[in-house]
Amino acid sequence: MIRSIARSFIRAGRRAASGTALLGGVLTAALAAAPTAQARYPEQPIRFIIPFGPGGLADISMRLVAQKMGERYGEKIIVENRPGAGGIVAGTATLNAAHDGYTFIAFSNGTAISKSLFKLPYDPVKDFTPVSTVAYFDLILLTKAKGPLHSMADVLAQAKTRPIVLGTINPGSTQNLSAELFKSTSKLNASIIPFKTTSDVVAALIRGDVDVAFESYAAVKGIVDAGQIAPIATTGTQRSAWLPNVPTVRESGLDYDVTGWNAIFAAKGVPDEAVKVMNAQLNEVLQMPEVKQRFRDLGTEAKGSTPEEIGATLRADIDKWGKVIQQAGIQRQ
Repeated sequence: MIRSIARSFIRAGRRAASGTALLGGVLTAALAAAPTAQARYPEQPIRFIIPFGPGGLADISMRLVAQKMGERYGEKIIVENRPGAGGIVAGTATLNAAHDGYTFIAFSNGTAISKSLFKLPYDPVKDFTPVSTVAYFDLILLTKAKGPLHSMADVLAQAKTRPIVLGTINPGSTQNLSAELFKSTSKLNASIIPFKTTSDVVAALIRGDVDVAFESYAAVKGIVDAGQIAPIATTGTQRSAWLPNVPTVRESGLDYDVTGWNAIFAAKGVPDEAVKVMNAQLNEVLQMPEVKQRFRDLGTEAKGSTPEEIGATLRADIDKWGKVIQQAGIQRQ
């Protein structure tokens, strides 16, 4: 009898020990999994790849954004310039990197142009994921400060007596294609002369070799401020905040607008969490007063977007500039 009771106690003790061991194993597994479940993105430095050289508008604005994101969120963001071949060098580098949400690329309206102008080894729409816009900017129609043209009305009137000469930088650039679109939309008697650099365009304006030219405000701000050349129109749908007294081309009655943009994209297949976090942080930083003012000083408007909005803008601009390139007879390179 005593032996039977003893054996019962022993069996109960073994079951209790087994249950304790099982519970302990479950707790150990849960604790081991906890750090993974609570892991916070990002956990390592992020790269912004810029398809332009240092010192340009996209480079300056993206470095400012990277700096402010670092200050506000403690993120380490490395800005890496990869210019060349219409953005192909930067695009390829982004696609060759791990699709883990730690490499992003700056796209622009130039990316939309490149889709029709170059034989790209990738598709900007199918192979990349939109994140957010960073900035919008207009081009400006410029003329010699003390020349005979002072308004769009003067340009349109002049074209009735002789061909208007439009100056731009190299063929296929946003400036050049904006001139082509202006010529076809206005049906002006006009010729377009491309130059290598903005400095060459400005010199031609001052000499009187060209009547008007298309360029970004950021590229010519110092020369405009010096009073050598003057803006007579902007290309956006409404007046620019940095040139509020300058009318738009559209105000002259032409159905014409060109708005440039910079944005952040990632390779297709990056984690959704990376896109979500990056979009939220970008949109918050772009609302900071000091960021908005610095962008305005550069002739741009700091403005974020949803991924869907910038994705739609890219697709629309690919279609728009593809038609301009085809109509202008510019050969694909």
